[in-house]
Order: sequence, then structure tokens, then C-alpha cells
Amino acid sequence: MSDTHVSVERREGVQILRLTRPEKKNALTDAMYNALADAMVAAEADDAIGAHLFASFQGVFTAGNDIADFLAQATGGGPQGLRGVMRFLEAQAQAEKPMVAAVDGLAIGIGTTLMFQCDMAFASPEAYFKAPFIDLGLVPENASSLLAPRIMGHARAFELLCLGEGFSAERALQAGFVNAVVPSAELDAHAFGVAARLAAKPREAMKLSRALLRGAPDERLAVMRREGALFAERLQSEEARAAFMAFMSRKAG
Repeated sequence: MSDTHVSVERREGVQILRLTRPEKKNALTDAMYNALADAMVAAEADDAIGAHLFASFQGVFTAGNDIADFLAQATGGGPQGLRGVMRFLEAQAQAEKPMVAAVDGLAIGIGTTLMFQCDMAFASPEAYFKAPFIDLGLVPENASSLLAPRIMGHARAFELLCLGEGFSAERALQAGFVNAVVPSAELDAHAFGVAARLAAKPREAMKLSRALLRGAPDERLAVMRREGALFAERLQSEEARAAFMAFMSRKAG
């Protein structure tokens, strides 16, 4: 484990990224976002790496953004402008190498929207996807307002992003943002095997084919930045402050 609570491992052409903050259910801080962004940028520039794999740790993918971190921003403390967050989000949009996810347990907020950026995703039966942005007085992020309706249609995307309904692994499979549901004990090996197969394919052919399927990143980045500007505004709103304070009060109770 690193001081930033992000584990980076490289083998067989795959960079494996794990959040290692189990005491906080892998909730993400600005430092963790920066560490993830740094690792992705480094892997994109390394010819030895052909794929990224986002993996779970101790039965939890991520509880989403650290609410204390958010509350600090909402009250004027901590990093402003979502710097670490936006670096990581833009690294996803600009990545030219395949991204794979292996989700076990909670995948809240960014843990869910990351699935729309990934090329393939696998979940254990215990995986649970939820995007409670509006409940926190916020708006969707990570270009999810663009990508989720494309992947699953408006009605299901609205249910996930606006109603804030949780999706089980099977529901995520039906909605089309998970490729397969795999037993927890086999999840890591299965997802790594797929990522290694992708990394072993001819690199330039993979890059070009992936770009044909995904399109240029400009549209994603434009939507992502618009979401990010609204998100930053909402962090300073009374609705968000009240929601964060209520969350922290419930947690303390």
C-alpha cells in the first residue's frame, strides 16, 4: 500500500490500479485522484503497458468521493476546482489504451461512472452500483450525462443518475455497462486475463480500432468540463452544504 492509498502493479502488459483505503471503504480523496491520474498518464506513455485494469480491494470497489473532502471544498477549505478529480476524469477520456474494471462490492458515484468510460467491465454478484449525485445537491460527472443514455437508454440512465436508484450486478449486466457477472473468488483473475489478452494484441491496431468505436475524445471532454463546472458551482450551493452536513451527522450518529 502507498501513502496515497492507491496500489499500482504492472505485469504482463497490464497496469493494475487498486484503491487501498478499506477503513473508509476506498472513498476517494484529492490525493488519491491525483495518484490515479499520475499512474494513468505514466502508463499511457509506457510502451510496455497495453491496458489499464481498475480492481477492487477487500470486497469494496469504492464508496465514491470522500464526503469530508467534499465538505471542505463546499465550506471553502481544501483543494479548489476539483483538480485531482478532473485530472483523473480527463485521463480516462484521453486514454488510448483499453480500460477494464473488476468490481466487487460497493461502486458508488465515480465507482459507477467509471464503468461508462471503461471498454469492458466485470462484476461480482455482490457488486452494487449507485450514483447519488442529486441526493447530495450535485450533478452527474465523468461524462456520464452523455455516456449513460448512449449505453442504456434515457429511461434507465435517468433512473440511475437522477432517481439515484441502485443497480445490482445483474441489473448492470442487463443495462449493458457490465460484460459479465463473475464469482468473487474468480473476479480478479478473470478481469486480469481479459486485460492481458487486450494488452497482447497488436498495439497500433488496437489503438485505431478502439478509437473507431469510441470516437474522438473531444465530445467527452467538452461534456465532462461542462459537468465539472456545474459540479464545482453546486459544491458551493446551500443544497450541497446541507446534504453534506446531514450525511456527516448521520455518520457521526
